[in-house]
Amino acid sequence: MTQEQWNAVDRYVTDLLVPADEALTAALAASDAAGLPAINVAPNQGKMLHLLARIQGARTVLEIGTLGGYSTIWLARALPEEGRLISLEYSPDNAEVARANLAHAGLDKIAEVRVGPALETLPKLVQEPGAGPFDLVFIDADKQNNAHYVEWALKLTRPGSLIIVDNAIRGGGVVDADRADPAIEGTRAMYELVGREERLEATAVQTVGTKGWDGFLLARVVA
Repeated sequence: MTQEQWNAVDRYVTDLLVPADEALTAALAASDAAGLPAINVAPNQGKMLHLLARIQGARTVLEIGTLGGYSTIWLARALPEEGRLISLEYSPDNAEVARANLAHAGLDKIAEVRVGPALETLPKLVQEPGAGPFDLVFIDADKQNNAHYVEWALKLTRPGSLIIVDNAIRGGGVVDADRADPAIEGTRAMYELVGREERLEATAVQTVGTKGWDGFLLARVVA
């Protein structure tokens, strides 16, 4: 299989199952115009996140890593009218784009973007009345801190909550112990944490497509 074939399959699936959507298309265009990197989830992956949130019956979602708000829109749309999504974004410029995209999608009453390093914002969330527990946590930020983000997610969830970590395969790099790459090292540390954490039951799935070879880790909080 080649990248060209992966792209073709993603296009086929997206054309049939993920119809064109003005707000999502506009979010990608606005992100591109603002110079944001094209590292958002693919449309079929966004739809998967949406369906997982719906299946979970999520009313509250925490997202770590907003970028331009593309995945935020997918997740926020899965919530009921009184639902709440908090997304944490390091870059003020990215957050500005994301807020505009969420407002354009009519989701600014449900979804809130908070700016700052997530490892500084997460402890404040733990102390904030009514901020948690979250029914679903989606982690898609700097990969070197993945293990730390999972640790904080455990403090902000409840038994039955779902934790999803994006980019969990790294083009197969997770099995290459000799790769001196902070993103891979951080992802391996996350796997080791999840593997020994008795409060989680988890698996990971590899994906190929327009985003190359990667995957997701899914973990359910059991205690």
